Amino acid sequence: MSVQPNPWMPDLPSYEPGRPLEEVARELGLDDIGDLIKLASNENALGPSPRAIAAMQESAGRMHLYPDGGGYYLTEALADKFAVHPDQVMLGNGSNEIIELLGHVYLAPGQEIVMSERAFVIYHLVAQLFNAKTNWVPMTGFTHDLDAMRKAITPNTRLVFVANPNNPTGTRVDNAELDDFICSMPDHVITVIDEAYVELMPPEEQPDVLAHVRAGRPVIVLRTFSKGYGLAGLRLGYAIGPAECVELLNQARQPFNVNYMAQVAALAALQDDAHLETTREMVQLGLAQLTRALDELGIEYEPSCANFILVKVGEGRSCFQSLKERHVIVRPMDGYGLPEYIRVTVGTEAENRRFIEAMADVLNPA
Repeated sequence: MSVQPNPWMPDLPSYEPGRPLEEVARELGLDDIGDLIKLASNENALGPSPRAIAAMQESAGRMHLYPDGGGYYLTEALADKFAVHPDQVMLGNGSNEIIELLGHVYLAPGQEIVMSERAFVIYHLVAQLFNAKTNWVPMTGFTHDLDAMRKAITPNTRLVFVANPNNPTGTRVDNAELDDFICSMPDHVITVIDEAYVELMPPEEQPDVLAHVRAGRPVIVLRTFSKGYGLAGLRLGYAIGPAECVELLNQARQPFNVNYMAQVAALAALQDDAHLETTREMVQLGLAQLTRALDELGIEYEPSCANFILVKVGEGRSCFQSLKERHVIVRPMDGYGLPEYIRVTVGTEAENRRFIEAMADVLNPA
């Protein structure tokens, strides 16, 4: 082609998602996916809330109609749940869309973001998309070093990203330290706190970052219905932040970015506290099951506050392949600069047991 792209685009890496079960089944020559288990994408092993399923079934006959472009009822419900004004809530086609929209609104060549080296890689990919610079900050162990992140801010910094709990390490920062960090941010910076996994933590341990939004600070909180609520296939995330920021994000987004089925399912799921609590219990029991087994196998791992665990196996990509041959799909971590690790999602008790058995077989093949 004679038309040339932006000069930075050819070097833009692609995000490596978790592989669908159907794709792996084709690769392994399997007729169906029944014998495969997927512990690669941090999905909710319990599935959606029964209320959400009923809402989706009821709405199926209206899929010929465009959705509410502003997501009025879901926006109102989220605003009421979190004691903010509806103008402070924005819906997105997954949190990833909102991260990209933050780039559209706040990033340009010569500007910067600050993020940790082992945080969610999409932040960096979005910065690259807009030819902005990423100021990488080493972690303390596998946890955000907030003091070092603060020192990495320059006059050109526009966005500072903190994933809490963090993907892929499963760690979180101290609540009081996070509060101090947010309060210390300079006026020219927006602090983005990505709380995709926060609902999976015990309620008494969850930070109250939304208090900073209510206090009028330049903070944007990202959350999702993919993890705790089990609606990953519908791609629905949301942001809560200053009304002027939300207005700009809405100006940058495409119309009808959140489909109708996602809106009705999320609204129903939001009202099912029992399902969310059952999910939390499953995650805590699953983490205990996995860590106990890893200890018995003598395998190192990073204690997790989310619904996955970072496991040190030596050759992560090789271990991933070996487990796949045993019909267990996990996530290799070389894309995060962690070639010795795999990431394992907490599944059901039976799925966790399958992984443990397969892992033991990989370590000591017959």
